[in-house]
Amino acid sequence: MTLSVNTNKSALIALQNLNKTSDELGKAEDRISTSLAISGAKDNASIWSIAQDQRADVSSLSSVKMSLNRAQSISDVAMAAGESVSNLLNLMREKVIAAMETSLGSSARKALNDDFQGLLSQLDQVVANASFDGSNLLNNSLSQSLRFLADADAVLAVTLSVQDLTVGGPNVTVPVGSSILTPVDATAVLAELDVSIQATNGAVATVGSQAKRIEAHLTFIGKLSDTLEAGVGNLVDADMAKESARLQALQVQQQLGVQALSIANSGPQVILSLFQGQ
Repeated sequence: MTLSVNTNKSALIALQNLNKTSDELGKAEDRISTSLAISGAKDNASIWSIAQDQRADVSSLSSVKMSLNRAQSISDVAMAAGESVSNLLNLMREKVIAAMETSLGSSARKALNDDFQGLLSQLDQVVANASFDGSNLLNNSLSQSLRFLADADAVLAVTLSVQDLTVGGPNVTVPVGSSILTPVDATAVLAELDVSIQATNGAVATVGSQAKRIEAHLTFIGKLSDTLEAGVGNLVDADMAKESARLQALQVQQQLGVQALSIANSGPQVILSLFQGQ
């Protein structure tokens, strides 16, 4: 081996190796601190780009889930109110049937009519309060069906259709101001009630069917989002056990590199010792 005081090749090589080890150690520490094997484009441009695209889809699906959750809440409120309307119509029919009894006295007939009017008023209140986040499917306040996001590109949509359950409307056809003070009145109201009960049950069933589809799609979107997140993790997440072992190995290499550099730097002292005692 050639000894030179001008160029210490061993020290240069040892320094290069130490710098390389230090760089690798820094990268390992970054991967452990971020839990990411690929945290930026410089780590792996193609995989980072794919991961970013998938992250964008996951973020978009979060908006879709929010929209579908809102749809689910609106439909849940509408179904609860619609079922209450159906129950109230059944109670009203009970009063009407009783009022058709020709032998009833005026006081009994008035009591039945008061009960009927109370149920009719309660029905109005139920429909008026069937609102969530400003949207009411039942009170004839909406001119068209509600549309909600169904995919990450905002191309597809799920809908909730309007179901008017107001008194005197297309489903609850019992006229506003109806009474059952006479058997004739009760007979006329009964015909409207039977139509109303059938139409209301159909309207509530429609909302229920749409709500079921929304629930199923919400479940699908949740699973899709989880799958995409797992896919991103498979692309960019660091293997922490592997990185921990690598970190320890690099730390040992760094210590050995420091010692190697120290030994290499002592090389010129050997040349000096050759001239001692001359």
